[in-house]
Amino acid sequence: MRTLLLLLLSMGLSSIFAQTNYEATAKMAAELEEKVIEWRRHIHENPELSNREFKTAAYVESHLRKLGLEVKTGVAHTGVVGLLRGGKPGKTIALRADMDALPVVENVDLPFASKVTAEYRNGEVGVMHACGHDTHVAMLMGAAEVLAARKDEIAGNIVFLFQPAEEGPPPGEEGGAWLMVKEGALDGVDAAFGIHINSQTPVGVVRYKTGGFLAASNRFTIKVKGKQAHGSRPWAGVDPITAAAQIIQGLQMIVARQTELTKEAAVITVGKIEGGVRENIIPNEVTMIGTIRTLDEDMKAEIFERIKTTATHIAQSSGAEAEVEIEGGNPVTYNDPELTLQMLPTLQATAGNENVVLGKAITGAEDFAFYAQKVPSLFVFLGGMNPETDPSKAAGHHTPEFYIDERGLKLGVELYTNIALDYLSQ
Repeated sequence: MRTLLLLLLSMGLSSIFAQTNYEATAKMAAELEEKVIEWRRHIHENPELSNREFKTAAYVESHLRKLGLEVKTGVAHTGVVGLLRGGKPGKTIALRADMDALPVVENVDLPFASKVTAEYRNGEVGVMHACGHDTHVAMLMGAAEVLAARKDEIAGNIVFLFQPAEEGPPPGEEGGAWLMVKEGALDGVDAAFGIHINSQTPVGVVRYKTGGFLAASNRFTIKVKGKQAHGSRPWAGVDPITAAAQIIQGLQMIVARQTELTKEAAVITVGKIEGGVRENIIPNEVTMIGTIRTLDEDMKAEIFERIKTTATHIAQSSGAEAEVEIEGGNPVTYNDPELTLQMLPTLQATAGNENVVLGKAITGAEDFAFYAQKVPSLFVFLGGMNPETDPSKAAGHHTPEFYIDERGLKLGVELYTNIALDYLSQ
């Protein structure tokens, strides 16, 4: 029976099930569009860093309570979980939106541009929704309103996950999807769904992929220890800065010359290097931190070992020492193949067949991966770029110029809604 079901769905015969009223969804989403944009702008103008989303959480909580949902707060520090019980018995699904912003100073001329600053890693930084999480929250708030109004036709339950710290908790803290799962946010859930806006995909387009979609990410720290000396007499000490520079080059050779890139992509990036106090003192120690992105478990293990070998041996060659620490991070974001095939007709019916595009795996990472480890899951990208813009010229995520065309939000509300109704009706 399951095989027959999947075969029928792969042929696009979604009408074999109790048909979701897509026109009703589109009409309600259109009526809510201005409110969704208003919510998004409020959140965009008032961004908060990971595990500090106090005002955002309160904003979401107030909305969910007005809709009559059962609400839990303080999940994974600042997360909000809303439960909508349908009018008929059935399964339970989770719909997720992430709430946190980034330590980025906004450089976009908008009336609702962020001017917020906050404390981050012992310094004051600008704060910006430079990855579109503000749109995710607004779209899911809109879907919650549509679904609450149609709860009598829902066969099952819907859990709304408003998650903190997708970008990673501050050092020394736990957080994000992993902690949401640990604290029971997915208990009793049969499947999970997530949507991510994309600034370089045209409005109206939905990108998906079965299997591994986004890379695993791991943070690494390399401490290079030398011997302090006067900058005019480098031979009197051991320079950890020059050793660190050689290590950085060596790390790139791991990807360029030692990794089978025809199998899967991989990336090693050093994002920060710190050492020394003034121009004429060779310091005792240099610390660098970075990220590793992989799409294959065996390749990941091999790259980990090569990083340790490369760093320690290069340091030793100049008389220094290197300590390498690689932290556990996000696993590969995996779209369950059967669930993806099952929901593909919903994506197509909502966005239009020609607008649902099979994509390729990317080296970006998502902690939605922890939900996908727990239950069958589907994660898709939603277009947020003006269709007249050249994608190569659109600002990327995590940049000061990041920009989202708000015309894409209505489709996000429809997708969340129709995914929930279709899955539960099946």
